[in-house]
Amino acid sequence: MSFPHRHLLGIEPLAPADITTLLDLSDQYVDLNRSARKHTETLAGLTQINMFFENSTRTQASFELAGQRLGADVMNMAMQASSIKKGETLIDTALTLNAMHPDLLVVRHPHSGAVDLLSQKVRCAVLNAGDGRHEHPTQALLDALTIRRAKGRLHRLSIAICGDIAHSRVARSNILLLGKMENRVRLVGPPTLMPARIGEFGVEVYEDMREGLKDVDVVMMLRLQRERMDGGFIPSEREYFHRFGLDTEKLAFAKEDAIVMHPGPMNRGVEIDGEIADDINRSVIQEQVEMGVAVRMAAMDILARNLREARARERKVMA
Repeated sequence: MSFPHRHLLGIEPLAPADITTLLDLSDQYVDLNRSARKHTETLAGLTQINMFFENSTRTQASFELAGQRLGADVMNMAMQASSIKKGETLIDTALTLNAMHPDLLVVRHPHSGAVDLLSQKVRCAVLNAGDGRHEHPTQALLDALTIRRAKGRLHRLSIAICGDIAHSRVARSNILLLGKMENRVRLVGPPTLMPARIGEFGVEVYEDMREGLKDVDVVMMLRLQRERMDGGFIPSEREYFHRFGLDTEKLAFAKEDAIVMHPGPMNRGVEIDGEIADDINRSVIQEQVEMGVAVRMAAMDILARNLREARARERKVMA
């Protein structure tokens, strides 16, 4: 199984073959997670540290469960109450971590590029659990796995990503991944929530929800990132739902078998109508949650293999 990367920091460095490798292994872990036993010893003897500088119950729980099911020793560091608050730098944190000899480090950070910096200073494999507005690679991978299982393929589909594109690292990672896999990507939302120079990403941009959803295979809704907004990006939540919230009338413009996605947590009645979110025939939102554990197991498995091989080569050279 070839995956020529020490870390998983983003989708941008990955080739289509790397993405397929991760998704194929994830499929195996879906089967394991649906079995009675659910556990392996793949990461037995390895230590996984989860460092979340931002709160994220869903992602942290998913990574924690993934590590436990693989047999790792999992530790959660409460960064909100740590010495980071007292002025400790990321470099200091890296030195502290190196002294603990971790094998896998899962990091979420509010600043873009912080996870990459940390990866350069630690002696272990690093997984990016979301950094600022930059990337959230495992979310894009679990979305891709959900689409592939629902549609039977992950290429030449028409996919609409709708809502707060400007503040969403999920959108950026999905745009990169879906583009690499030869899909037609549309972005739908108000101009105030579109990033600058969005045309450089090779996507189509729509301000009208109905036009943007016309004949698409996948409708991916995004959460309004209010914590990253510092101005009046929308007139009101009521007006936003009227124009850009997904309801039955707007969804009718997509293909009859189009699936509906949302990375969560959802703001019902703002980004998506509750009836659609719970529609078992169209919504795959719960499947996304399930795929998240499998994808994170696959990512940690493959990075741990590379780590062990690298350490074995180092020992051979030193011998």
